[in-house]
Amino acid sequence: MSLLAGAVNVITTDGAAGLAGFTASAVCSVTDQPPTLLVCMNRSSFAHRFFVENRAICVNVLSAAQQDLSALFANRDVTMEDRFAQVAWRPLSTGAPALQGALVNFDGVITHIHEVGSHSIFITELRDIRLPAESSQGLAYFNRAYHHLGESRTSA
Repeated sequence: MSLLAGAVNVITTDGAAGLAGFTASAVCSVTDQPPTLLVCMNRSSFAHRFFVENRAICVNVLSAAQQDLSALFANRDVTMEDRFAQVAWRPLSTGAPALQGALVNFDGVITHIHEVGSHSIFITELRDIRLPAESSQGLAYFNRAYHHLGESRTSA
């Protein structure tokens, strides 16, 4: 599986269950009508219950400059409060936190949850998409290492 490249994302939620976030590369587009993504999360994760209960979710696609956020949101020794205290963010329409500086913030709600093996697959219908004004390099994970990708958008 390490030879299957993926964008690096921090997945966030907020709601009645509380604020939570984790790092994921198992994220992909499902359909554009309605705009839908899938996000895979290990059911044994401490943060799993937050997503299941809140149903609000934001997929923050990290830029190359945010590689440290990937490690922060993957670190089991850092509390959720401390994770969010170290990054600028704001809630979008669902209430899920959008991380400042991400290549894109996909804000949505979990409409279906499927269990496969050790993971839950969150089918997420998007409510909002936020693109920053500036372009930057993307961040991918491949063969157990980070790789920087070219500019995300060309300027006119």
